[in-house]
Amino acid sequence: MNNPTLPTSSLRRRWLAGAAIAVIVIGSLPVDSRAQPNPEALRIGFQKSASLLTLQKSQGTLEKRLSVLGVPVKWVEFPAGPQLLEGLNVGAVDVGFVGEAPPIFAQAAGAKFVYIGYDPAAPEAEAIVVPKDSPIGDVAQLRGKKVALNKGSNVHYLLVKTLEKHGLKYADIQPVFLPPADARAAFERGAVDAWAIWDPFLAAVERQAGARILADGRGVVNNYAYYLAERAYVEKYPQVVQALFDDTVTQGKWLKANITQAAAVIAPVQGLEPEVVERSLQRYQFGVQPLTRAVAAEQQKIADTFHGLGLIPKPIRITDALPAGIEQ
Repeated sequence: MNNPTLPTSSLRRRWLAGAAIAVIVIGSLPVDSRAQPNPEALRIGFQKSASLLTLQKSQGTLEKRLSVLGVPVKWVEFPAGPQLLEGLNVGAVDVGFVGEAPPIFAQAAGAKFVYIGYDPAAPEAEAIVVPKDSPIGDVAQLRGKKVALNKGSNVHYLLVKTLEKHGLKYADIQPVFLPPADARAAFERGAVDAWAIWDPFLAAVERQAGARILADGRGVVNNYAYYLAERAYVEKYPQVVQALFDDTVTQGKWLKANITQAAAVIAPVQGLEPEVVERSLQRYQFGVQPLTRAVAAEQQKIADTFHGLGLIPKPIRITDALPAGIEQ
């Protein structure tokens, strides 16, 4: 499999300059305290549903890149974002990749981490679906209906904002909190009327069960995904985090240019048909970017919404989990 070359020199310079702002938490650190030997390893927390990381793991590209620094890579799989964030908080991993919601819950619970980058918006990669023969034709008709969702996930925010857009309140529907596998079963046997879900589960239920999209995130939510890290690790080893991001950018560009080929690699790992994975990949934009205050402000809106719904016990400030000196 032929991967693309690194970005052009000018693009690479711009990336390095931006990433330095997002990744290196300089603050008041003296220069000599930032000169650290390479770590024993880079431990990455991931989920199989994170398609780009799954591709990187399968291809071994990050291992090749970090071998220059003498740093091995350890991949630590988690079933979902909340467990991954707990692993990060207790020091089981150094870097993790999750959706919008888990960091908010983790921060509200006192977890210590820092946002170091984000993937571009992917509003089409989450949606509210109904069975193919459902009489429900628009979101307004969800009033009084049972809607399955993973509590406190990115689709929780999607559901709230989509209902608002169509003149409904969250209290107007009956939320049924189920993880994806259980929600899929309830959806197919008619125990719920609709399901708020993300890719690749979304693509799977579309292709395999003929589910119909009632509304996706376009015009309502951004659906960003975030790279998080243990703050001390980023301060000590920015060169390792930079290598991770370089590889992520390179492999993301290759994936988008070779979706069918990438899907063939990823599908066996995710336990899905290549056609399902391909549809999912088409709805994501890959390429980690330095965090900005504008993106952080969007994350703050989600946190405030979750607090208003009573999903987190206290208000939080996303700025408390940001690196120093990020871009405006």
